[in-house]
Amino acid sequence: MKLTDYKALTFDCYGTLIDWESGIMKGLQPLIERASHPLTRDAALEAHARHESSQQLYTPAMRYRDLLPIVYKRIAEEWNVPVTREECVTYGQSVQHWPAFEDSAQSLQYLQQHFKLVILSNVDNESFAHSNAKLDVTFDAVITAEDVGSYKPSPLNFEYMLDKLSGMGIQKNAILHTAESLFHDHKPANTFGLASCWIYRRHAQQGFGATMNPGEQPQVDFKFKSMAELAQAHREALAKA
Repeated sequence: MKLTDYKALTFDCYGTLIDWESGIMKGLQPLIERASHPLTRDAALEAHARHESSQQLYTPAMRYRDLLPIVYKRIAEEWNVPVTREECVTYGQSVQHWPAFEDSAQSLQYLQQHFKLVILSNVDNESFAHSNAKLDVTFDAVITAEDVGSYKPSPLNFEYMLDKLSGMGIQKNAILHTAESLFHDHKPANTFGLASCWIYRRHAQQGFGATMNPGEQPQVDFKFKSMAELAQAHREALAKA
């Protein structure tokens, strides 16, 4: 398949379009500064990944902005740092301040000329609305964990997405799932037989950052280091066609 063969791009948002690792690190900085031992960026991000993934399993229907304060509390306990409820709530509300990657908005505006654009995100609707404003594009559908009542990589999120897109006349073979996280997105995309495009934002870094290790490497059909690279590859494929 070529990039020009698809009708819809389904996007993970955080880590792919929004620079959540920078946002997470800014939010965790008060804990990092008070921790009794030095913490690297990767160690802090991996702590977030562990506690977030665990909490999502235990409370799958909890809204993300309500789940993040618990994650913050668990990280504080792990690092033996006293923390107030107000600090935890502030972390839960920090999603609205997470920045977009510099190439996201412009790339999406180009891609919207050629594809239906859909969000499949582990977030709540209120938090996503703030992020959407930074992306400066109107998506054809927005599917959140709050809508589904579970978090990726749960198969429920992908079943829900495929059901809703089918109702819009978009079948599975016309979808290219586009994401950074191998754990949250590419591994379940493989299970559902979805074509996938890896936006490998962490190509210059070791490990998996704020996402869990997926174990066995899932298959991807396309791989780019940025959204800008994806948009340019589509331009080139279109020119050849």
